[in-house]
Amino acid sequence: MIAKSRKKSSRNTVAVQLTNVSKRYTIHHEKPTLVEHLINGKTERFLALKNINLTIKKGEKVGIIGPNGSGKTTLLKIISGITSPTSGKVETFGKTVSLIDLEAGFHPDLTGYQNIFLNAMVLGMKRKEIEQKIKDIIAFADIGRFIDVPLYTYSSGMNLRLGFAIAIHAEPEILVLDENMSAGDENFRKKSLAKIQEFFKSGKTIIIVSHWLEYIKQNCERVIMIKNGKIERTGSSKIIG
Repeated sequence: MIAKSRKKSSRNTVAVQLTNVSKRYTIHHEKPTLVEHLINGKTERFLALKNINLTIKKGEKVGIIGPNGSGKTTLLKIISGITSPTSGKVETFGKTVSLIDLEAGFHPDLTGYQNIFLNAMVLGMKRKEIEQKIKDIIAFADIGRFIDVPLYTYSSGMNLRLGFAIAIHAEPEILVLDENMSAGDENFRKKSLAKIQEFFKSGKTIIIVSHWLEYIKQNCERVIMIKNGKIERTGSSKIIG
């Protein structure tokens, strides 16, 4: 879960601007022994994104679709600031909150209560703002008395619920969603999806990656199809079919 905010653009209508963005990963192919690795070990360079140019306007609801391995999540991570492009320029104009890594910024030895302050500050919230919202965050996370015990005692579901609760109370201007749009048990998933729907009805900018095409079709004004690291097609939700 990453948040960042940059100065307002002179182009007041732009939320996200990517210019000639590429991302290259190096894959190491390990050998059975150290000697073989030193002599014969090989590395492979994988170009996950290839010269992406993309403008997303403020208030736009954008769905990103494509096959597995096409570069969708890499694109979201670059927009969110989780990873940097190998080349090109990324600009975001407004407070950006990502629901890609909900546990980022947590410390296992601190209590849930303490981690709310730590994580919320990472998201750009001021202490006074956190104090005003902390009861709502705790209530939404619904982890009861565990709020006062160290995070290392939490289940993965409890961690995700706490991270989600903090993120949605950070009042982002740009919300970035990956395929797992909700966290926790069935009741919490329903509650989190309902909260996300509130964001879709707001004037916030939303960028979402999902294989749930019907959800994209119903909620997004624009759809971007990515294949092999390139934008293959973009248009209204009608391009889904």
